[in-house]
Amino acid sequence: MRRPPSPPARHPSLHVPLPERLRPRRLSEVVGQPQLLGEGMPLRIAFESGQPHSCILWGPPGTGKTTIARLMADAFDAQFIPISAVLGGVKDIREAVELAQKARDGLTPQATIVFVDEVHRFNKSQQDAFLPHVESGLFTFVGATTENPSFEVNSALLSRAAVYVLQPLDENGLRQILARAEAEYPGLGIDEAARERLVAYADGDARRLLNTLETLFVAAGVERLATITDAWLLKVLGERMRRYDKGGEQFYDTISALHKSVRGSDPDAALYWFARMLDGGADPRYLARRMIRMASEDIGLADPRALRLALDAADVYERLGSPEGELALAECVLYLAVAPKSNAVYKAFGAAKAFVKQDGTRPVPLHLRNAPTQLMKQLDYGKDYRYAHDEEGAFAAGEYYLPDGMPEQHFYQPAPRGLETKIGEKLAELRRRNRDAGRP
Repeated sequence: MRRPPSPPARHPSLHVPLPERLRPRRLSEVVGQPQLLGEGMPLRIAFESGQPHSCILWGPPGTGKTTIARLMADAFDAQFIPISAVLGGVKDIREAVELAQKARDGLTPQATIVFVDEVHRFNKSQQDAFLPHVESGLFTFVGATTENPSFEVNSALLSRAAVYVLQPLDENGLRQILARAEAEYPGLGIDEAARERLVAYADGDARRLLNTLETLFVAAGVERLATITDAWLLKVLGERMRRYDKGGEQFYDTISALHKSVRGSDPDAALYWFARMLDGGADPRYLARRMIRMASEDIGLADPRALRLALDAADVYERLGSPEGELALAECVLYLAVAPKSNAVYKAFGAAKAFVKQDGTRPVPLHLRNAPTQLMKQLDYGKDYRYAHDEEGAFAAGEYYLPDGMPEQHFYQPAPRGLETKIGEKLAELRRRNRDAGRP
């Protein structure tokens, strides 16, 4: 095997992390985000105008949020003050204000950009602390977040900042970054199968790609390898080759895709999103709970077996664990996807709750009240109640079970699918019998 002339571990600038060494120093070096940085695009126009403005950079990890913020400071010759919302607090905000005031009031006045990474981690009062200084123009506020700012950033701050949405890097962009990283380690190659796996694993995240590459380059240097192969890559990284974070918006987007695929009766798509969630490290018990919800919400009485199957699948997983128990969950996903769909129970329950919430507290009719004591019987509790089992077909035609004076309600409207087709036919017949018996 050909050996590299010198192991990567001796690279002179190894003490600087690879993502930092390869961080773009000019706007032209940024990979991806053509919808923001291409000719005539909004963020590109902002750079070229020479007038900074407060903004929120929203996107998945490793898409260039911090890089863009730093390049803004360079483009506007502004002081750059980074704050981590994970580690920082009000003290850091005060210090940033003081530094901005000094820069503004100095002999050679300088603008300031305050960059808050993971801004959604700041609470309301911490976010509010920026407002007066943003309004006065003391500094330009740039926040970075992986979470939807509509939910995580105060409306007052959000109204004073433009929101720019960054997208995950595509395969071409990730390959460009991979090539730049390889150039840092001459004499060490990566075979094509390993490249494909690394790009898939990065899943649009340049930082994840570069951190993984640095780990591989160091390990390859220790073993004095000339080529990183796919087999060696899997041996070194193993279970790290998962492709998404088990939390945050991406997690909920993926479970949403699974639920909607089941609701849309697409078993292949449902199985795909189920496998994606398992591959990303989602707890199978969480998936089992969501399937129970799907069986109730989207199938209901169109196929009551669906709920039983979902409960059984959850029980099988508890008994077997992973990976054996995952097969029962996969079976459940497929059954739910192909089962007849009805949200009639879901809608009926919602309608009933809404009615009860706005309606008064109506007394229970006397004939429906329980009468366990003699006094209650003397007060006519339970009087004239008709025991359904003693009636023809176990149905007391014409009997009224809602409060006195309350109009008849039809919260439940069976769907014309699955078992609910027969349920609908039965209800229609029972209602006909009620009308024949004089019930309105």
